[in-house]
Amino acid sequence: MMFCIVTGGAGFIGSHVVDALVAAGNDVLVIDDCSAGTPENLAQHLASGQVTFIRQNLLDDGWQEHLEGGDRVYHIAADPDVRQSAMTPDSQVRNNVIATYRVLEAMRAHDVPELVFTSTSTVYGEASVIPTPETYTPLEPISVYGATKLACEALISSYCHSFDMRAWVYRFANIIGERSNHGVIWDFIRKLRENPRELEILGDGRQTKSYLEVGECVRAVQFGIDHSRDPVNTFNIGSEDWIDVVTIADIVAEEMDLSGVRYRFTGGARGWVGDVPKMQLSVEKLKSLGWRCGTTSQASVRTAVRAMLE
Repeated sequence: MMFCIVTGGAGFIGSHVVDALVAAGNDVLVIDDCSAGTPENLAQHLASGQVTFIRQNLLDDGWQEHLEGGDRVYHIAADPDVRQSAMTPDSQVRNNVIATYRVLEAMRAHDVPELVFTSTSTVYGEASVIPTPETYTPLEPISVYGATKLACEALISSYCHSFDMRAWVYRFANIIGERSNHGVIWDFIRKLRENPRELEILGDGRQTKSYLEVGECVRAVQFGIDHSRDPVNTFNIGSEDWIDVVTIADIVAEEMDLSGVRYRFTGGARGWVGDVPKMQLSVEKLKSLGWRCGTTSQASVRTAVRAMLE
């Protein structure tokens, strides 16, 4: 049994990580300010006493001493709004870069040796090699969000090599599923509930990307931890295929039992400033350790739509 701290553990991906950690018999502390998550995602664990919850922002003080005796931090808390980062980047810089620095400093002060960090495919920018491997260069993010995650990766690497820590850095494709409260599927469901006859689609609808169901993502995260022990272990996580936005819209409409929905496109190859129209990650590095992806982008989308409609 380990003592694991999960920042952002009341959020979408974080709460699924907590589920897996509790199922494995670990002692779990969640730190979350609930700006995006909710304690309801942890209700069963809180009621049973298997999870301790601290409602606090990482930019404030008072949570650091709770890392005492910790074995591993899963640092998932972040501001993930790529679109908003093009208009007001301050939130991403503070809640991603500065918050990560504060987590690393708290780990150093309390001798917590291991960190798991959720990064993003957007650190690659518009890659000329697709599927994109972890060794791809140059890393030129085209969004402030992607830039902040890349800055976090650099900080983590420096702390691991300077202060004898170990980290696992995961560059995610689009992770979707139950408890998600943002992203294209959530957006489409919201719009179609408001107007079931017409759906606005940002860009030209031909943006094509990799999507992965959150449970499969969490299993991949744990697999990487169990099978790699370098000071810094960096892996892509995603499906081995991709799907375009119009097909996602078709699946959402079908699962909502809607027919004849008219699509209205805002135009342009990008849905918003910083959007990467084509993205698929190479997962060969994780596969070389024995991992296999158990689903596809289309199956992940359909599973996520059904979960979010429920």
